Amino acid sequence: MKHAAEPALTELAPLLAEIRRLPGLQERKPGIFYRRSQAFLHFHEDPSGLFADAKLGAPTFERMAVNTQQQRQELLRRLREVLDT
Repeated sequence: MKHAAEPALTELAPLLAEIRRLPGLQERKPGIFYRRSQAFLHFHEDPSGLFADAKLGAPTFERMAVNTQQQRQELLRRLREVLDT
């Protein structure tokens, strides 16, 4: 599964705008976010759709689909939950 390219990131633009407003994250490259000095969130694309890999409380990445508005809202909810702790 490859990292999300420019067309996919354009599709995710509203979600990325929301993520950029979250405290404690740095976007080092488009769609690739770090928390402190650790990789925290990035996006992938494949024929089945778009996915976010995020560290949501575990030391490893958790993959979440971000193809629908509901899936994107769930990702934002989980990110806020982790960043509030």
